[in-house]
Amino acid sequence: MRLALYQPDIAPNVGTLLRLGACLGVPVDIIEPCGFPFGAKDLRRSVMDYADAVDVTRHISWDTFTQSVGKQRIVLLSTQSASAYTDFSYRDSDVLLLGRESAGVPKEIHESVDHRVVIPMNVGMRSINVAIAAAMVLGEGLRQTGQFSPSPIP
Repeated sequence: MRLALYQPDIAPNVGTLLRLGACLGVPVDIIEPCGFPFGAKDLRRSVMDYADAVDVTRHISWDTFTQSVGKQRIVLLSTQSASAYTDFSYRDSDVLLLGRESAGVPKEIHESVDHRVVIPMNVGMRSINVAIAAAMVLGEGLRQTGQFSPSPIP
């Protein structure tokens, strides 16, 4: 399983997601352009000393990203889906795609992905922070596919 960030625009969220990837052994793809310089101070602060432990790949565009994932399913986390993330059947090769914090993904990308899932929320709420949403959905995907590390917590 992988996380993919589409043109992220908040450096601390990217740092948090890179740290999540490092801690859970999940590769992270960043689809550029980012809305901040990739080495930004906020990014470095939030990723802390986990930067060397994460498998991160930067892609210059959506097209180069989709070429690299080939036939892997792309599952978009979207507020515009009717399918709850807990009702979805994940595969260990799925790519979980997160849109921009400020705007999600463009309509053409929304329509081109294989599946869309939503985190059910209370009426009137717009969205959950992208890093928290990723942790929730990734946790469910890893649980379903048995990919959590078997090593004991130190």
